[in-house]
Amino acid sequence: MKRQIILDTETTGIEPKEGHNIIEIGCVEMVKRKLTGNNYHQYVKPDREVEAEAISVHGITNEYLDDKPKFREVMLEFIEFIRGAELVIHNAPFDVGFMNAEFARNGIKERVEDICTIVDTLAMARKKHPGQKNNLNALCRRYGIDNSHRELHGALLDSEILADVYLLMTGGQTALLLDANDSGGDDGAGESGEIRRVQSDMELIVLKADANELAAHQSFVTVLDKKCGGESVWRQLSVIDSTVH
Repeated sequence: MKRQIILDTETTGIEPKEGHNIIEIGCVEMVKRKLTGNNYHQYVKPDREVEAEAISVHGITNEYLDDKPKFREVMLEFIEFIRGAELVIHNAPFDVGFMNAEFARNGIKERVEDICTIVDTLAMARKKHPGQKNNLNALCRRYGIDNSHRELHGALLDSEILADVYLLMTGGQTALLLDANDSGGDDGAGESGEIRRVQSDMELIVLKADANELAAHQSFVTVLDKKCGGESVWRQLSVIDSTVH
């Protein structure tokens, strides 16, 4: 099954055509709707200063980035990490536009679309919840996801939150909470020991009606037959079901 990479970036500004750069990349890997712990997280030193408005959003300062590697130094490793995966991104045109600009700026002819398929969860949310707010905070409130620790934007943190949102938007999940401190090793959790959610392989329990419940149902269907002057739809369905089985 194809790997899914839930991805987010933070940047120096909002327009790559004006020379703005990626300064943080956060990726969370998921296979068969399970978080694997094989994550990718990297801060990047930009070619220009981070705008004050951007710092107010993500809190990443120029001083903090001063000793971080340039994008060209981590680019090949990053490309190989995402290659062949399905990228799950909230407002994908923004992040993909920045990644493609960084690729081109550093001599890479491939585009993100050439090496990955892309799912835009913002477009998905707008279709599922038209006329409502569909930013990440609004989706967390809608799906009951605790994001109280998200005081500022952060690429890895937002990717982890988006993974929960995506799973619930696309059919729900069974949460298995793993504390990084209990793992005994590096399971991909952040330095603060955030809790991961992993879908379990529990089989759904199917409860069948007992004899008394079946008898009560047949009595109810008989009443329906009399009211509709013939065989009710329920009776017809019962006949079809018995022939199928």
